[in-house]
Amino acid sequence: MCKKVTKFLKSFTVAEWLIWAISSVAVAVCFIVFKNNQWHYLVGSLLGIAALVLVSKGNPFGQILIIVFSVFYGVISYSFKYYGEMITYLGMSLPIAVVALVSWLKNPYKGNKSEVKVNVLSKKEWCLFAFLSAGVTVAFYFILKALKTPNLAVSALSVLTSFSAAYLTARRSRFYALGYGLNDIVLITLWSLAAARDIVYLPIVVCFVSFAALDAYGFISWSKMSKRQNSAAEKDEIEVLRIDALPKE
Repeated sequence: MCKKVTKFLKSFTVAEWLIWAISSVAVAVCFIVFKNNQWHYLVGSLLGIAALVLVSKGNPFGQILIIVFSVFYGVISYSFKYYGEMITYLGMSLPIAVVALVSWLKNPYKGNKSEVKVNVLSKKEWCLFAFLSAGVTVAFYFILKALKTPNLAVSALSVLTSFSAAYLTARRSRFYALGYGLNDIVLITLWSLAAARDIVYLPIVVCFVSFAALDAYGFISWSKMSKRQNSAAEKDEIEVLRIDALPKE
């Protein structure tokens, strides 16, 4: 057990420890400075940061934390009557995160359960992705409008970016990070509007600023991971061809 924990801790680079620590401290300091007594805000934010660090490494455990974070975020959104965010995360992001967890566990890279195999989407699937994204956004727009959701246009945009990110994550595409990055920008805007009315929500803004930095790192990390996995696959293929070319006795 100790060896597994040690191996897990050693799997993080210095850069990953730094970005994790800086993001967590920034959120915690903001929480304390503004005397926020809603401790579930802090817990949810720290869980979200940990989740994104693990997801950036392609570690399936990150998906488990995403599921837990979705519950916390749903509760936080409900407190400000951001019903769109609550419905989006509890009714869409959370279930897709469960699907993503199953997909990641079924597709480890060379049997390494701590690293998922990066997938490349076909042109047909990109078309399907665009169609589904548009359909989900339109459907949610009318639902949110009926619920008289504040900042409706921004909330609808949040649905689009959330679905895009969740779908691409489930499909193990490195572009998941771009989807989440766009979603972070939308949510920074959304919660800045909330913080303008009640400063208690400012730590949530800081949280999503941290998320944006983590997602940028995630895209870089997955791009390197994809290149490494493809390079290894090419070497394996060359080795197989070389063996097949050897004269048989």
